[in-house]
Amino acid sequence: MAFKFFNYDKAGPGISKNAPQKRKFIVFFETFFRNIWKFMPINLVYFGVSLPIITNGLATVGITHVVRNTALDKHSFGLSDFFETIKKNWKQALSVGIINTIITMIIACDFMFFHNYNGNSIFGTVGLGFSLFLAFTFAVMNFYIWTLMITFNFTTTQLYKNSFKFVFLNLWKNALCLILEVLMYAVYALVGYIILHMSANIVMMLLAVTMIVFVLTFPCYRALMIQYFVFPPIKKFIIEPYYKAHPFEDIEKRRDLGLEIEELKRYDEDGNLITDDEELVFDDTVN
Repeated sequence: MAFKFFNYDKAGPGISKNAPQKRKFIVFFETFFRNIWKFMPINLVYFGVSLPIITNGLATVGITHVVRNTALDKHSFGLSDFFETIKKNWKQALSVGIINTIITMIIACDFMFFHNYNGNSIFGTVGLGFSLFLAFTFAVMNFYIWTLMITFNFTTTQLYKNSFKFVFLNLWKNALCLILEVLMYAVYALVGYIILHMSANIVMMLLAVTMIVFVLTFPCYRALMIQYFVFPPIKKFIIEPYYKAHPFEDIEKRRDLGLEIEELKRYDEDGNLITDDEELVFDDTVN
């Protein structure tokens, strides 16, 4: 296994180990608003890159990298890291984006078919329920696919297999994350609905303001929220077990990831401390 984390030679702000622990939702909002000016141009570029539906995967992998490092309190150069990540992962990101688009269309067609077939029949009811299950599963898998892509050297098949496993390994938190995401969309839809029923003189102005706020804030807000749900289980089920099996590798980078594992010392047959550098697991290039 090989990890592909951010370049840790770049300076980060750092947090004292003795600092009191805050609730995650407080840390989330503090992180978001502290970085909101950096997020705004990334959000704009995200929509621009995503506009051709076929390139959505490129935009998603770029924004995932930026918010992952922001969530880990690691320094990010914003747009430069966004495009550098796309450059490093464009083949896999493009193919996964296309696959996801096709699967989404298939699930949508299944849902419409069973919804229109006969809602009162067993076949229609079971088919509709199965379509909803597929929609939930695939939506949650997409919470993990992009983070796994930029963090590990997984093949595309491994990305989907591991993402599928995480759907059930972190089930209730995944469901909560999905509910929060749906609620965010619902809030914007409700605001738009209310505006459309207001005085005609201000409708266009308010719709424009709402759209601008959505474009400038939503993509990074959503991606950052997802990171707070998905990275802990990835750390628990993949990163930490790997280092338990490889206790001598990349001690400092483990600490950078919040893995408080005591550094183990090795001695040769004569009792002398071994100080030779180990082969690095990480790729220190931006990815």
